[in-house]
Amino acid sequence: MDFYVAGAPAHGDEEVTVTHPYDGRVVGHTSWAKDDQVEAAVAAAAAVADEAAALPAHVRAAALDHVSRRLAERRQEIGELITAENGKPLKWALIEVDRAVSVFRWAAEEARRFAGGVQRLDTDAGGTGRIALVKRVPRGPVLGISPFNFPLNLVAHKVAPAIAVGAPIVLKPAPATPLTALLLGSILAETDLPAGMFSVLPIPNDRAAALVADPRLPIVSFTGSGPVGAQIRRAAPEKHVTLELGGNAAVLLCADYGSDKDLDWAAQRIATFANYQAGQSCIAVQRVFVHEALDLLPRLITAVEALKTGDPTDPTVEVGPMISEDAAKRVEVWVDEAVAGGATVLTGGKRAGATYPPTVLTDVPADAKVMTEEVFGPVLVVSPVASDEAGFAAINDSAYGLQAGIFTHDIQTAFAAHRRLDVGGVIVGDVPSYRADQMPYGGSKGSGVGREGVASAMDDYTEPRVMVLTGVEI
Repeated sequence: MDFYVAGAPAHGDEEVTVTHPYDGRVVGHTSWAKDDQVEAAVAAAAAVADEAAALPAHVRAAALDHVSRRLAERRQEIGELITAENGKPLKWALIEVDRAVSVFRWAAEEARRFAGGVQRLDTDAGGTGRIALVKRVPRGPVLGISPFNFPLNLVAHKVAPAIAVGAPIVLKPAPATPLTALLLGSILAETDLPAGMFSVLPIPNDRAAALVADPRLPIVSFTGSGPVGAQIRRAAPEKHVTLELGGNAAVLLCADYGSDKDLDWAAQRIATFANYQAGQSCIAVQRVFVHEALDLLPRLITAVEALKTGDPTDPTVEVGPMISEDAAKRVEVWVDEAVAGGATVLTGGKRAGATYPPTVLTDVPADAKVMTEEVFGPVLVVSPVASDEAGFAAINDSAYGLQAGIFTHDIQTAFAAHRRLDVGGVIVGDVPSYRADQMPYGGSKGSGVGREGVASAMDDYTEPRVMVLTGVEI
């Protein structure tokens, strides 16, 4: 499969073979972009920046509408490709396509209304006869670096806002899952965007540093691991960097959430969204804090064990393999370490190749990796708490702060959670895995800086520019 340099298909000399995480079969080929192709892409992005910024809103919106429409038309094909290279079950891959359709549609709508504002300045005597026009202009070309776990939708969250504001983008997809991004590149190539507006470059991770350092790419938007994000931030202190770095998302079942209906709902949602991408989602449920008076565990174990695992091409399978056997081995080591420290495995815990089964742990030591770090695998840690306040403290006892879920019917408790929890988002009545693609999305502490969500990313990719008119009668 070709990659894209300044909107044109290209191929390198070194072939890359992509295999299915479930059974290792070959699912496609591409190639690494050569150094001169990377240079051509960056040079083209810099050269077209002024033209891109001046594109009329209807041109940008039409391109985004086209991508949204074509993704919808090719939904099944793209979903099957996501499953093939990523290993997520087809039902979740199709949902990912639907979300990307929405992201590009939202971006088209935002492009049409991205208009700036007006400020009257005669609020003080010195501003009499003056008015300010404020518009947002692109900071320059964007370097987008996307992860393997959502090979379409997290690419969409880099590309769509860039096009919406008129910023060229050079995209580096994850080496494990480049094919879906390349297919998206072929759809972008169908539009009337100027050459240089986008490039999609498969390169190994060890060649990304040069792109991060390149001054012609003043914006870096990265989604991935915390250590890599921190390295990017140190390497590019003069750039505008947005980082979405994941977390160890927690839920709290509050004291009032104790009816059979409540507990059944919570158990089903927690079980599903701890495991729906084999746990490989930065807002997958990992830590579960339950008021000690609530009997959640039997329901939760039943819900977890009801999840069908296996071949992700089977439309009834809900939990597939992890991205690689090495990833599953890492989770296995972390769980084994917790058990050696006194944790109890209530279900799961036995790896088979790249597949790690949905696993529930209790009695986990406070310093175990499965409690303090991001497992990024299908593992739940369940702990009792004596009160809602103790639950809030337990959620905050983390180096991360992306999103949290609070199961309560009490509006005062909901507002207290929103006020007290040091996270980017609080989901009331559901798991932290809920995300609407238009809402501001990001976190605090080790979970990153900046916000995704179409309009929020558009703000990150731009800066205000003011024009003051003098001698104006208001």
